[in-house]
Amino acid sequence: MFAAGDCGSCHASPGQPDRLHLGGGQALASPFGTFHAPNISPDPRDGIGAWHAKDLANALLSGVSPDGSHYYPAFPYTSFAHMSVADVLDLMAYLKTLPPVSGRAPPHELNALFRIRRMIGFWKLLYLDQSPIKPDAGHDEEWNRGRYLVESVGHCAECHSSRDQLGGIKDSTRFAGGVDPEGTGYDPNITPEHIAGWSKEQIVTMLRTGETPTGMRVGSSMSEVVTNIAMLPDSDRRAIAVYIKSLPARRTPHP
Repeated sequence: MFAAGDCGSCHASPGQPDRLHLGGGQALASPFGTFHAPNISPDPRDGIGAWHAKDLANALLSGVSPDGSHYYPAFPYTSFAHMSVADVLDLMAYLKTLPPVSGRAPPHELNALFRIRRMIGFWKLLYLDQSPIKPDAGHDEEWNRGRYLVESVGHCAECHSSRDQLGGIKDSTRFAGGVDPEGTGYDPNITPEHIAGWSKEQIVTMLRTGETPTGMRVGSSMSEVVTNIAMLPDSDRRAIAVYIKSLPARRTPHP
C-alpha cells in the first residue's frame, strides 16, 4: 500500500536519497498557493507516532485530521476515500516500522481566501465520494484489482484529469489528461483515445521500467510513480494495465 500509494514521493524529506525518511517538507505548487507535505514518520511529536489506526483512517477516508480539521485536497483523499479498512490498517502497521524523523514541515503558503479550512467542508460536499469500491461481477478478479489500484490507492486520476475552477476533477476529462497540478507541464491522456496502440504488455513494461513503446522514458512526477509501482508484484501491474485498457476513450482537453 505504501508503494502503490506513492507515499514516499510526497512525504520523503527533500534533498536526501532515503525514500523512507518521511520528514515531509516537499513544496507542492498549485493555483491556490504552495502546500508543504507533512511529516508522516512515527515521530511522536512531529510526525504521526501518536496516531491510532482510526486517525489514519479518518485522514485517508474522510480528509480529517485528529483534531477534527479538514485536510486540503492537495492530499488526494478523494481517491484514498475508496480504500478498504484492511488496507488502511496494513499501511498504518508498516508506517510504524519506519524510522522516526524529527522536525515539522513549513506551514502552507496559500492565498488568503484558501486559508479558511471551514470552506473545505463545502468543497467536500461537492467532490468527496466515500463509497467503497465494490467488486463488479461483470468483470474478473484481475480487472477489479486493477480498478481498485487505479481509482483508489494509486490515485491516477488526480494527475491525469483536468480540474474546474474549484479544483475538482471534471468527470468528462477523467484520465484524459490535464495540466500538471504544479503547473509545470501537461499530464497525458491515458485512455484508449491516446494509448489504444499500447498492448497490455507494453503498459506493464512502462510501469516496471519507465520505458514507453516508442522507446522514450517517462519523466517528471511519473518517474517517481514508476519507481514505486515497480515494487509491486507483477500481477498488480498487469491488473492496472487491464483496467487502463478498459477505460472509455475520452478526448484530450485543451491545455
